Amino acid sequence: MSVPAGRSPRVPAPRGPSVETLSEQLPRFLRLVTAAKVHFASDTRDRAALVLLHPLVRLGPLRQGALAEHLKADPSTVSRHVAALVDEGLVRRVADESDGRATRLVVTDAGLAALEQLGRDRAAVLERVTTDWTEDDLATFTGLLGRFLDDLAAALPGDAATAAPPGVLR
Repeated sequence: MSVPAGRSPRVPAPRGPSVETLSEQLPRFLRLVTAAKVHFASDTRDRAALVLLHPLVRLGPLRQGALAEHLKADPSTVSRHVAALVDEGLVRRVADESDGRATRLVVTDAGLAALEQLGRDRAAVLERVTTDWTEDDLATFTGLLGRFLDDLAAALPGDAATAAPPGVLR
């Protein structure tokens, strides 16, 4: 929608202090999530590398370039993390049936175990944090957070909802 010359684009009217409070809480939330990942993790391995296991399990064996493309991440960053995962025995390279010169990445049993441990760590932290919440409070928060994330993803252009910042893996 184009805006006539001399007029500013229509901006929704502020809805009161709640949106302002939310805009102040989100940066705090992001900092606390980052701190919690480091503080509560039982696995001392590089968490950024372990994040690569999620799409490999979900999508199956992928070429390294396809993995980087899927994550919208820098190929050299993915390469470094894949090398660490291979060295730790969490991922192995197998020949690509369609091109013998290429390889695909496959998660090993040890990689599956590491991914399962990440899930247990996350669940334990959330259990601890919400221990005094009622089931209704937890259900309400979970529903609203899911709705917020869906609406935020829908508001982003194209693939921005799934893109990671350069050099950062999810």
